[in-house]
Amino acid sequence: MSRYCVQCGKPAAEPVHRECDGPQAALRPPRFCPECARRMIVQVTPMGWTATCSRHGEVSSGSA
Repeated sequence: MSRYCVQCGKPAAEPVHRECDGPQAALRPPRFCPECARRMIVQVTPMGWTATCSRHGEVSSGSA
């Protein structure tokens, strides 16, 4: 389980907020690292996306 929200970076233990939850949330690439809440470098291409944390590495739409 993630420690932080991948959309806003707030602790996952906080109540869910409307902008981070919903039917389209699964389609958006993560913006914050779920381990440390650092802002990730996100690259979106026609084939998918990759998101890289400077401390925890890369995730992609194929591995998420």
